[in-house]
Amino acid sequence: MNHSDNIETKLIHGGISLDEHTGAVNVPVYLTSTFKQDGLGIRREGWEYARTGNPTRAALESLIADLDGGTGGFAFASGMAAINAVLSLLREGDRVLISSNVYGGTYRILDKVWKNFGLSYTIADTGDLNHFESAISPDARAVLIESPANPLLTVTDIQAVADIAHRHGLLVIVDNTFMTPYLQKPLELGADIVVYSATKYLGGHSDVIAGLVVARNNELCEQLAFIQNATGGTLGPFDSFLLQRGIKTLSVRLDRHVSNAEKMVSHLLHHPAVRKIYYPGLQNDPGFEVNRKQAKNGGAMISFELNPERYDVRLFFKSLRLIMLAESLGGVESLVCHPASMTHASIPKDVREKVGITDGLIRLSIGIELIDDLINDIDQAIDSSEIKK
Repeated sequence: MNHSDNIETKLIHGGISLDEHTGAVNVPVYLTSTFKQDGLGIRREGWEYARTGNPTRAALESLIADLDGGTGGFAFASGMAAINAVLSLLREGDRVLISSNVYGGTYRILDKVWKNFGLSYTIADTGDLNHFESAISPDARAVLIESPANPLLTVTDIQAVADIAHRHGLLVIVDNTFMTPYLQKPLELGADIVVYSATKYLGGHSDVIAGLVVARNNELCEQLAFIQNATGGTLGPFDSFLLQRGIKTLSVRLDRHVSNAEKMVSHLLHHPAVRKIYYPGLQNDPGFEVNRKQAKNGGAMISFELNPERYDVRLFFKSLRLIMLAESLGGVESLVCHPASMTHASIPKDVREKVGITDGLIRLSIGIELIDDLINDIDQAIDSSEIKK
């Protein structure tokens, strides 16, 4: 189908966006486990079994490939199922380099699962190109980047890391969950594979768990299609429908998310209780220039620390009235979490603290509520958390 190259329009009309059989403007939910064949080896339009392929899922996969500019897309039952599928491209004896503050689940699957099958990892500061290149060992086969990384929002120069990695024959994988293809396109910056926890901004309504992968070339697509079918961690048709519906409003939601985040950062920047702010949209942030070069803006995730001598972080979380303490991010509602005991609890304390994930770190996913209400809630929670002398 022909459509505009502008992503705001492509979000709605990209990929397979309507049902060719009926003209339905939304691809129907094909709730079927199998498909009638017209004879031995004669499949109707290629459909045979829903694990292998489902029209609703195929529409979503076509859409995400279109949005990221990739050759093919793949939908999985969760973001971790997507990461697992990508890691399945590697073999026993291979090593993966990972950014120094990746999502705790990514660290856990490497450290507790894939290590049992001979896959090893090295934590590298991908923000320091010299350090990154020096960390590449002879057995390294891939680098997995998050930019901005979770939860300290450190920025990696994707194009520079991809150039170095490719010189050493490494596969470049980028977890683009925080930015989405609306704000950043890793394949255009040299990545080979993009992965998403689509549960977050792509779905956008905290009502679906899903993972997406987009690959640059046919060879990777063939390998991922085999892994997806063989291991079976596919996304169901109804969740595929919900996710495609969520993606249609991604641009208008993210515009509001980011606008709110920028106003919140401006407020926290001048708040006497706040000791440190992590946000790549700030001009004095170490990653500001690189992020501005490769992304549309700083996104809508903020991390910050209160002065621990004057404020009790536990009281802060307990005192919030509007913003909810919960795992996840990227929904229309604002969520706050404590990375050290929630998203990154699976990372040993000494490793967490070495990269800066302290017990006082607060991660805030800014929603699309009225920003004045969010600021007021943060302020009263901070006031309530002041340690009484």
